[in-house]
Amino acid sequence: MKKEDFFELTAEGYLELETELNELKNVKRKEVITALKEARAMGDLSENADYDAARNDQAQIEARIKELEYKLEHSKIVEVKKKSGVVSIGSVVTIQDDDGEEEEYKIVSSVESDPFNNKISIESPIGSALKGHKSGEVVNVQSPNGGYDVTILKVA
Repeated sequence: MKKEDFFELTAEGYLELETELNELKNVKRKEVITALKEARAMGDLSENADYDAARNDQAQIEARIKELEYKLEHSKIVEVKKKSGVVSIGSVVTIQDDDGEEEEYKIVSSVESDPFNNKISIESPIGSALKGHKSGEVVNVQSPNGGYDVTILKVA
């Protein structure tokens, strides 16, 4: 990773990653170690499904810890400009599609993206289309299924 390369995070997103990292290091790691000890106590490890499951859990936890440490080490907290009224990272945007349906999204970095909780990446098709626009503007969103228009109702 070059010096200029970094992950952009909101302060809230940075805190969420730190919290997850602390949980993994201080709670989940200990739980897996306990599970490994209990599985070892059962005897033959070659046919011990509990041991294999605990080792798999341990590998996943350690991989996630390394990933989070890397992201936090190479991240930059983005200043949220809520007063500008222009869509950017940290904005909460209410849009209306051609069918009249309204949706509210929080625009975040790709690291923080969670579409199931209406947190969309500024790099996603809809996020990049909305970026830099204001309330009242109609924006064309290009997606793999074709383009469609949305109206920005509110930027907070």
